[in-house]
Amino acid sequence: MPVPVQRLRRAFALSAAAIVVVVAGFYVYARLRARPIIPGPVRSAGSEVQQSTTGFTYSHSEGGRTLFTIRASKEIQLKQSGRIQLQDVSIVVYGRQANRYDQIYGSDFEYDPQSGEISAPGEVNIDLENDLEGPLRPDQVPPKELKNPIHLSTHGMTFNRNTGFASATGTIEFRVPQASGSAVGAYYDSRANLLTLRSQVRVKLAGPQGATVLADHALFTKEPRQAELDSVRVEQAERSLECRKLTFFLRDDNTLDRAVASGDVRGAAHGPTSALLRAPQADFRMGARNQVRSAALSGGVALELAGETVASGTAGRALLDFGPRNRLRKVSAVDGVRFTQPPRPAQGKSLAAQGVDLTAQAVDFFVKDGKRLDQAVTAGPAQITLLPAPGTALGGSTVVTADQFQASFDARNHLRSLHGAPNTRIVSATPGKPDRVSTSQSLTVSFAPRGGIAGVLQEGQVQYSEGPRTATAGQARYLPADDTLVLTGAPRVSESGLTTTAQTIRFDRRSGQATAEGDVKSTYVDLKEQPGGALLASSDPIHVTARSATARQDTGVARYSGQARLWQGANIVQAPVITFDRPHRTLTAQAAGGELVSTVFVEESQKGRVIPVNVLCGRLSYVDAERQAHLEGGVTSKSADATLTADQATVVLAPRAERAEPGAPPSASRVERVLAEGHIRVQEGGRQAQGDHLVYTPEDGKFVLTGGSPSIFDAEHGSVTGDSLTFFSRDDRVLVESKGSTRTVTRTRVSK
Repeated sequence: MPVPVQRLRRAFALSAAAIVVVVAGFYVYARLRARPIIPGPVRSAGSEVQQSTTGFTYSHSEGGRTLFTIRASKEIQLKQSGRIQLQDVSIVVYGRQANRYDQIYGSDFEYDPQSGEISAPGEVNIDLENDLEGPLRPDQVPPKELKNPIHLSTHGMTFNRNTGFASATGTIEFRVPQASGSAVGAYYDSRANLLTLRSQVRVKLAGPQGATVLADHALFTKEPRQAELDSVRVEQAERSLECRKLTFFLRDDNTLDRAVASGDVRGAAHGPTSALLRAPQADFRMGARNQVRSAALSGGVALELAGETVASGTAGRALLDFGPRNRLRKVSAVDGVRFTQPPRPAQGKSLAAQGVDLTAQAVDFFVKDGKRLDQAVTAGPAQITLLPAPGTALGGSTVVTADQFQASFDARNHLRSLHGAPNTRIVSATPGKPDRVSTSQSLTVSFAPRGGIAGVLQEGQVQYSEGPRTATAGQARYLPADDTLVLTGAPRVSESGLTTTAQTIRFDRRSGQATAEGDVKSTYVDLKEQPGGALLASSDPIHVTARSATARQDTGVARYSGQARLWQGANIVQAPVITFDRPHRTLTAQAAGGELVSTVFVEESQKGRVIPVNVLCGRLSYVDAERQAHLEGGVTSKSADATLTADQATVVLAPRAERAEPGAPPSASRVERVLAEGHIRVQEGGRQAQGDHLVYTPEDGKFVLTGGSPSIFDAEHGSVTGDSLTFFSRDDRVLVESKGSTRTVTRTRVSK
């Protein structure tokens, strides 16, 4: 979350180093002024001037090494006031280890022996320089080259050696290789080692990431070694940071160890996406060379993004980890993390995007190249709520939970993918519809480059429910573009007494239609027995197999295609396409590609034996409440006794309640009557009959042929014709009706 203000942390470190320069310079100057640099009494010379000396020099040494040297072009001791003046003063400080070459110089210094006050009304300059080779050179030999000196200058400087107080009323300016700055007025207590910059503190940081640090007031102490700035503002080209107090903690070598910003800390970044980061306190830990190692924001952290990306986030604390060159590597948000990105309408080439609301106990954000999000990982159970995009047909929201989420981001800090595991759960709520709930071991959400969710993949023990519909699978893939859910990996779907398995099952969640592909098998259970029905009247399960199937949730109608086979008990229908209407117990079977509809009925022989009847046709439609199977597109019916062909036929089945045939399966559909039309052909033993209309009743084995000059041909006895022919499968009787007369022809034949 705090990525836009990362570079401000570098500004804090550099500004701290610059302020330390002010502390060191003032401290050295005040310590030098506290020493008795003015020698003993001098003789008087003139009415106002008691004594004047040209070319004044004074050195102080210890252990054979000079600690400092003071030179002045002229020393003047005033008679009336007793003051001593030094003109064109130059002071060189070598230090006790001879590793310094600090210079202090100014045009006029004045000392009052009575009050102990030293003043420099004019300009005073200070140059601070390390001299690591000083101990190796002879005493007082200057370094060959001055490297990166620290320069300070001020006006109106006073120091009282009795009180140890120093002050400067004018502007204090300083310059270091990395920064320059100024302040108006200063106060220094040498005994307490306390320095105060009274007002208008300003630090200008150099370099490509230069920044300006402004403060109303600054306070520096030696014990502890720290600096406090009040009403602070850090400004960069597109970034800024404000706080009521900024405290720098220094190590013994005056390098920055820690910086603490407190009191309404605000970090801002401006650009296509502006950011505002707020917290009561920010604590920065520093490494060598002003490198920021870590930062901790506490007391309630808030982030707001506006512009190209609109989002907001909150957390109890945020921990930042930095790498080389002060580049942010990781942000850990902890204690009740929430991140919200509102829904976005379609704009230009960008698609409308769903809103995202993330809540978690902790989230780790990993930053790439110090400036963009790369990954994010939640710690502990987390929840993501997806809000519908404006202008989309989908309503309601989707809540995703998992034990852990891992997110990846693209170069524009937009979500690219989201992975959750284990124990993932998705709940989608739509007004007026049952909740859609799915669980799995893991899930992966992929996002489109221009916005919106491209797809959701759930894997491992997937379970799905939507009202009465439930499903299990190895994988589930959701595609928001067409609002479909695809189940693979041995999917199994159950709904209101219907269970379907296949290689792939697809749900169109807008229409409620389900499509199954590959080795489809459906089983209908919880069926009530219908005594008045026949083919589908049993309470036994109804099974259907096919290569593919489609079913509508609102109507309960399913269409099976590709070697479809439907059966209940002994009743079987096979066809390229079978459409089954479960609520009304109806079915339609359709031939295709040279493959016909096939079904089996039964009829009773003369001796009570059950004889199966195999029927082929182009189309079969059946309504169980009517007990009639309508056969079209060319009908062929074969039994052990006879073969019947016709253009179409209607088979009337006996009610299930009347089935009491010994040995007959409980669900066998017994033929009660057959009505056939068009090009009737009956082959029964050696007898052939034809006509245009046929009524057949298996109970008495009676065939009645009419229309188209019906005839019966027997190879042994010849043929018989008439307007109506009635013959029986159980004997040789033939009733011939012709123009109002009826006659009976009896032939002798072995009975069946």
